Amino acid sequence: MLEKRVYDCVVIGGGLAGISAAISSARLGCKVALVQDRPVLGGNSSSEVGVGISGADGGGNRNARETGIIEELRIEDRYRNHLKLKLRNGMVNSIWDIILWEWVKKEKNIDLYLNTRAIKANMESSIRIGSVFAEQTLSERRFQLEADIFIDASGDGAVACSAGAKFRIGRESRNEFGESRAPQIADKWTMGSSLLFRAKDMGHPVSFNPPFWAYDFPKDEDLPFRKHTPIQSGFWWIEYGGTLDTIKDNEKIRDELLRILFGVWDHIKNHGDHGAENFALDWVSSIPGKRESRRFIGDYILTQNDLEKHRLFPDRVAYGGWPIDLHPPQGIFAKEPPCENSYPGLYSIPFRSLYSKNIENLMMAGRNISVTHVALGSTRVMATCAVEGQAVGTAAYLCKKYNTLPRGIYKNYINELQQLLLKNDCYIIGLKNEDENDLARKAKVTASSFKSEEYKPENVISGVSRPEGNNTNIWISNPNQEMPQYIDLEFDNKKEINTISLTFDTNLDKLVEIGPVPECVRDYTLYFYNGKSWVKILSETGNYHRHRQHTFGPIVTKKLRIEVNATNGANEARIYEIRAEKI
Repeated sequence: MLEKRVYDCVVIGGGLAGISAAISSARLGCKVALVQDRPVLGGNSSSEVGVGISGADGGGNRNARETGIIEELRIEDRYRNHLKLKLRNGMVNSIWDIILWEWVKKEKNIDLYLNTRAIKANMESSIRIGSVFAEQTLSERRFQLEADIFIDASGDGAVACSAGAKFRIGRESRNEFGESRAPQIADKWTMGSSLLFRAKDMGHPVSFNPPFWAYDFPKDEDLPFRKHTPIQSGFWWIEYGGTLDTIKDNEKIRDELLRILFGVWDHIKNHGDHGAENFALDWVSSIPGKRESRRFIGDYILTQNDLEKHRLFPDRVAYGGWPIDLHPPQGIFAKEPPCENSYPGLYSIPFRSLYSKNIENLMMAGRNISVTHVALGSTRVMATCAVEGQAVGTAAYLCKKYNTLPRGIYKNYINELQQLLLKNDCYIIGLKNEDENDLARKAKVTASSFKSEEYKPENVISGVSRPEGNNTNIWISNPNQEMPQYIDLEFDNKKEINTISLTFDTNLDKLVEIGPVPECVRDYTLYFYNGKSWVKILSETGNYHRHRQHTFGPIVTKKLRIEVNATNGANEARIYEIRAEKI
C-alpha cells in the first residue's frame, strides 16, 4: 500500500548537507521529511565510509571553520566521542552516527526515513515536482512524499535527474569558462572514488597473505607519489573510477577498489620496510567515498575564476576555502601525483548556484550544486556542503513564509535570507548583522573589564561573530581579574525583550580534539535591571557550545547583563556577539 505524506519540504540525502538543510528548515517551522537510503546518517562522514570532515579552514585560512549547525554537530561530537581516532583520515566512528541521528530526531518537525530510497520525482508539471516516490527496504513500506519544496542533497541526484533537472557530468573545456586548470578538450571524466581502511598496531609481528584477487604492487615505483603514512588511517589515494561512469559503474568501481586496497596493503606489509610489521587490517569500508558525478545547473555556474578572484556575489549565502583539489581521473593508476592543489583563499557561494535552472521548486546542496568540474575541486568537501545545506533549508522556510519559489527568494528576499543565516550563526563573507529587530545593535555596551582596546566590549555588537580582517570582533575580559566578569547593554529607553542570543568562542582556528573548548564560556547568568537592582532571568551551567539562544517570559528593562562565572579552561570571558529581541 502506498502511504501518502504531506510536508512543506522534502530533503533527499542524509549526509551533512541534507542534515543541515532539514534541521535548519525544521527549526524555523517547516514540516520536513529527511530521506536517507542508508541505515545511518552522515554520508561520506558516516562510520560506513569513514571520510574525515574538511572545510574552509583546510586551505590554510585563519579562523575559517564553518559555524551554524555543522559547528554544533562537531563540537557535540568532540565533547562526547572519547573513542575518536586521532588520525588524518577515518576520523569517525559509530558515536558520530548516533549524534547525527539524535540531532535530527530531537527536531519535532522532522520525519526521518532511514533505509529509504527516493526513487523518482512525480511531476506536477514539466517544471515542478509534485511528490517523490520512495521505498523503505527493511519495512517493505512505500511512500509518496508531497511538498512544495524539494532539496536534493543526495550527491548523485537521482531524484533531481528523474525530474528532468539539467545537469553536467565531466570536465568542461578550458575555453568554456576560461579556467586555467580545465583540460583543453571537454570530456566525461571525473574525479574517482576512494575506499578507506583502518589498521591496528597489535604489539607483535603480524603476517599478511594477500587474497588471489588482489592487485600486485611489488615496487614503490608502482605507486609513484603515494605516501604510505599514516598507516593506521588508510589512504585517500586508493582511488579509482574517474574514467568510468561513477553512477552506473559504481559496483564495478567498488570491486576494483577492494582489489586495489588489498594490493596496497600487501605492498605495505610484504614489499619493503614501511614500518607495518605489527599492523593488521582492522576495518575496510564496503562503500566507496564518491567525489563527483552529476552537477545540476542553476541560474549561475560557479567557476575557478570566481573562487580565485574572491568574487563577492550579492546573493552569497555560503562560503568555501578548501584548496582547488583536483584528482586525476585514472586514480591510483595515474602516473602523476594523486592530487594537484591551488589555494584560492575564502570565496563566496551564490544562492543562484543552489537551485535548479529549470525545475522551479528544486534546490541542491552538496557536491551536486551548480559548479564547474574545477570549482568542484574545492566546493565538494563536507563542511562546505553543510553550510550550503543550512542555506537552502533556511530558504525553504522563506518559500513557505512568502508562498514563493527559490528564484523568488533570490529576486525579492535575498537580504532576509542572508540575515536569517547570520542570526543562526552562519558566516557570510563581508556581511554584518543588520537585523532591525535586534535591540542590542543600538545599545551602549560596557564591561567589568577588557583585555585591551582590541577586545573592547563594543565588539559584541560589531555585527560580525568571528575575526575578519584586522577586527577581532570579540570581547575578552582582563585575564588578570577573577571571575565573575560581566558585560552590560544599556538602551536609550525601556525595551520589551524575550530572547537573548549569545555567541561564544570555540576557537575557529583549531577544532578541539576531545572534550570542551577551553575558550568557551561554561557557566553564565542573564540579568535585567528593574530600576533598583539586578534581577536574574536565568542561569546556565556546563555549556560547551558556541551559539546559544534563550527565550523566556517577556521583560521590560533599560539594561541587560551577561555575567560569566566560569569557562571551560580559559582565564578570561570571551563573547563574540549578543543579540536581544522580542520575538
